[in-house]
Amino acid sequence: MARSIGFIAVMVALLGGFATPTRAQVTLSISCSSLGIELELCQEGANEWGKQTGNSVKLVATPPNAEERLALYQQLLAAGSADIDVFQIDVVWPGTLASHFLDLTPYIPPEDLKDHFETLTTNDTVEGKLVAVPFFVDAGLLFYRQDLLDKYGKKPPRDWSELTETAKAIIDGERAGNAQLQGYVWQGRAYEGLTCNSIEWVASFGGGTIVETDGKISINNARAAAALTLARSWIGTISPEGVLNYAEEDSRGVFQSGNAVFMRNWPYAWALANAPDSPVKGKVGIAVLPQGAGDGARHASALGGQHLAVSKYSAHPKEAADLVRYLTSAGEQKRRAMKGSFNPTRKSLYDDQELLQALPFLKDFEAVLENAVARPSTVTGAKYSRASSEYVRAVHNTLTGKGTAEENLAGLEKQLERISRGGKW
Repeated sequence: MARSIGFIAVMVALLGGFATPTRAQVTLSISCSSLGIELELCQEGANEWGKQTGNSVKLVATPPNAEERLALYQQLLAAGSADIDVFQIDVVWPGTLASHFLDLTPYIPPEDLKDHFETLTTNDTVEGKLVAVPFFVDAGLLFYRQDLLDKYGKKPPRDWSELTETAKAIIDGERAGNAQLQGYVWQGRAYEGLTCNSIEWVASFGGGTIVETDGKISINNARAAAALTLARSWIGTISPEGVLNYAEEDSRGVFQSGNAVFMRNWPYAWALANAPDSPVKGKVGIAVLPQGAGDGARHASALGGQHLAVSKYSAHPKEAADLVRYLTSAGEQKRRAMKGSFNPTRKSLYDDQELLQALPFLKDFEAVLENAVARPSTVTGAKYSRASSEYVRAVHNTLTGKGTAEENLAGLEKQLERISRGGKW
């Protein structure tokens, strides 16, 4: 615990404050993810709020890995630490961390809150308390090399089998000129990112969502097994062995360097892939993720995103809540979308023509959200982290050939029964 708090203190000292100290009324600390350009955008937003209010804001860089960040948060909050005033949290964490967060209802005007997608504000409301405010919303998307698909007369794949065939055809044709070219890169490391990728595969085959809203454990079924078996077949064929240790930035690095035909990632990768110095600038297309096979087949994207919460241990709750209000405002969300392609959580911005021109995929993103599949964090509550860890272990074992999908899902079902005490989460 001392080491974790020491780390926070060092990072705060290194990153420093943004506003002019002599004008500061209070000093706040905010944690922000370091994925892509998130840290930069968070710094700019906090800096602007500091200028407007005369307060000082210090940035705390947290690990990009979700599990490491959650563990750090849990240590700090369990100790009642005031080192961080505002926490950037994953969409699946409100239920786990709610007891440590301030109820923001008195600080966020009702009309302001209504502009956010209702599914997100409902997600952030625990036992009648608004414990967080939506910051940006994510859903998994398929990125592809438009130039390569055009060269081979291919269209964006509608289903996974078509993606597999297209990827094979293109890498077979291109390998002579680029031995590094891969067909499909995604997030296969044994972490929460794999939960998102694999729940998309399973849902696209009609295999459920691990645990259903009534608490029933549904993952041990033939459709889920078929989805994982297909993904296993990609390893060493259209996906490199190394994908089993990829997180978001690893897969983006391969794709953006020009060494992959397809990539599964979050919307933030769009702005970076089209940055002036990107080798694939102007060559990238974006589409919904492919559907599976069978009667229950559909397109499915994992619902993701980040939210902002205020620690109830903060010495300055009013100012911290105001910082959250500013960073989740329409103006700030538009700026972040324009510069970093972080999708707004505010419905009004999806009619903004300037934003739609900069991010053409936004016009279809509301439809993507309608097909989004949520991880079962609400029904599993505080046990979600354990349930997700067991799920990831079963999936990763399947992908690495440690047992079949059927064997691993049967074992997973038993573990989830034990964790939930017979489905009673």
